[in-house]
Amino acid sequence: MNEFTVPVHSTRTLVKAGFIALLVAILLLVTCILPAEYNIDPTGIGEKLGLTAIAQASEKSPTLVINRGQQTDVFRSDSVEIVIPAGKGLEYKLYMEKYAHVAYEWQTDGEALYFDFHGEPAGDTTGYFESFAITTSNNMKGSLTAPFKGAHGWYWKNQGQKAITVTLTMQGYYTIKG
Repeated sequence: MNEFTVPVHSTRTLVKAGFIALLVAILLLVTCILPAEYNIDPTGIGEKLGLTAIAQASEKSPTLVINRGQQTDVFRSDSVEIVIPAGKGLEYKLYMEKYAHVAYEWQTDGEALYFDFHGEPAGDTTGYFESFAITTSNNMKGSLTAPFKGAHGWYWKNQGQKAITVTLTMQGYYTIKG
């Protein structure tokens, strides 16, 4: 059989270990924590270690920068019904300034449509466009902050045998191109 003997430390050893731990904690508090957290450096070691820079950085309030486009349009709210003929596709576009915002929701009268939600930069002659969502669905709800000035909108394709009506509601800063 194996016997284990666990050494029992004396009270003197425990007090000595506790006192050493307290001294280490005080040393760390004065040399590291106070300079880094509160910019208090009584020994000067915190500055030499670069810890006071941490506290100075946290004392400065952050500067919030929000890019806003030139809002030449007024805030508007529109709702439109668009009929997509059977076997055909149709585009509906909004003209938006850079960083202009629009919230939208559309739904069909039942059947799902293939769609491409995209944008085309103003003045571009290469045919470039950026797609934001491409899928097949019978509804979608979301918002867009225009990454560039130009036309932004939806292309719906009805692959079914009967016409489908899309009800589109929008709120934001835009001009309807149709």
